[in-house]
Amino acid sequence: MALLALTLALLTITVATMTIEEKPLDMAPESFDDQYQGCGPAMKAELPALNHSEFHDNPSFADMWPVSVERWKYQGSPVSPLSSPDQAIAIMTATNLDLYEYFNEEVREAGRSAQEYRYNFHYKTLHFLLTDALATLRDAHKGQKCHLVFRGVYYLRYKAKPGDIVRFGHFMSSTLNKTVAERSGITTLFKVQTCHGADIQAFGDNPDKDDVLIPPFEKFKVTKVIEKGEKVEIHLDSIGTYSKYNCEMTLLSWEVGPGAHLGPSILTILGFWDSGSCGSGIAHWRAAVRAGNQLQFRVPPAGGSTSLARGSGMVWMERP
Repeated sequence: MALLALTLALLTITVATMTIEEKPLDMAPESFDDQYQGCGPAMKAELPALNHSEFHDNPSFADMWPVSVERWKYQGSPVSPLSSPDQAIAIMTATNLDLYEYFNEEVREAGRSAQEYRYNFHYKTLHFLLTDALATLRDAHKGQKCHLVFRGVYYLRYKAKPGDIVRFGHFMSSTLNKTVAERSGITTLFKVQTCHGADIQAFGDNPDKDDVLIPPFEKFKVTKVIEKGEKVEIHLDSIGTYSKYNCEMTLLSWEVGPGAHLGPSILTILGFWDSGSCGSGIAHWRAAVRAGNQLQFRVPPAGGSTSLARGSGMVWMERP
């Protein structure tokens, strides 16, 4: 008993003396914020191959997905109003505490550049399925456009002022229950009116929680900031969305040389495109010239290869 009391006392001292970090609340400029507008079917066609490669490159994701499948089955395999079991399992995977922080840290940083997303972000499948699932849930509940939700944060004291325009920049879990969010020890409390978040209670890792998941691209205006000693309460109202990226997985760009193999694409570029004419086989592509030495073309669903005219410049690929 004495040992237990000592342990608890030391834990209390440790928590009390932990440094509270201050962090500005901003537009999360490095977030990967794709909404996949206009390329949903193309992304779904990519999923089997993409999922296979990401299971290989991301062991944490590979381990968590089957766990979520079993948990989803245990909870009765709910799907409606979602459009697929994969959407439901994606929500369960992303909200699992064993993966939530790691996944969202990657989301907050994967938008640094197209190259960062393409080569270092191995949650492309989960990001798309989550974004698609939230859109499906919002469409199914059009009568309820917005939610008033709360989120408590430990050890981070966010800095903002009324009038600031901000985003969270990741998939943020929040609750309809203020009491749940106001747990002892929090340093920032968000009071959020979200109009692009969706109620995921039926599909979350804990179905007893009144969870609403807010997407990375939702934009908010800071309406009030209340300072309470070491704690701050920030009120946010939704003012729409902002995305730097759209359909990035289907619009891929490289500076290529002869024989270069283009990352995740099954297409091999054998040459360059220049401001002159295109090489043989280009009649099979729907091509459009962009500004400068850039070419956009659509790859047939079955993939393939072709030769492009020698030269220099950037090749843009848009895959269906």
